[in-house]
Amino acid sequence: MRVVLKPLFNVELPAGFEEILRSKLIKRELRTGETVEVDLLGKPLQFKVLLAEPSPLKVDSSTRIEVSTGEVSEITLDFGFDIQDAIPFKGGIVIVLGSEVRILNWKGQKVYSREFENLKKVRVAEGKVVVVHGDKITIIEP
Repeated sequence: MRVVLKPLFNVELPAGFEEILRSKLIKRELRTGETVEVDLLGKPLQFKVLLAEPSPLKVDSSTRIEVSTGEVSEITLDFGFDIQDAIPFKGGIVIVLGSEVRILNWKGQKVYSREFENLKKVRVAEGKVVVVHGDKITIIEP
């Protein structure tokens, strides 16, 4: 279990501050994307939860706390089917589900979907998706 926090204030945090945060957050439930307030020396300090793994997560003494100054974005997509392959490329990601090829943008929105009889292989090059099926290839440019 792990939590990545981003301070919403401008100050350099001392080494070992993660231990102080853990003690202040014990038994609290955190979710990715939310803002959490921690009281320190009578002052409320706000942190953005960049990642809670899993989300939601109840903080305990074994939870790994990390402090980051960057941003983390996470999207989990559930297709309800066994995924044979996932191929990332500049325009998004190609998902192979049995004989179906789906192309999604980076926000997880479907751009293209088609069933291919006798699907053999899917490759990506220069922003184009190449599907090998039967004795044919289909080139898709999303």
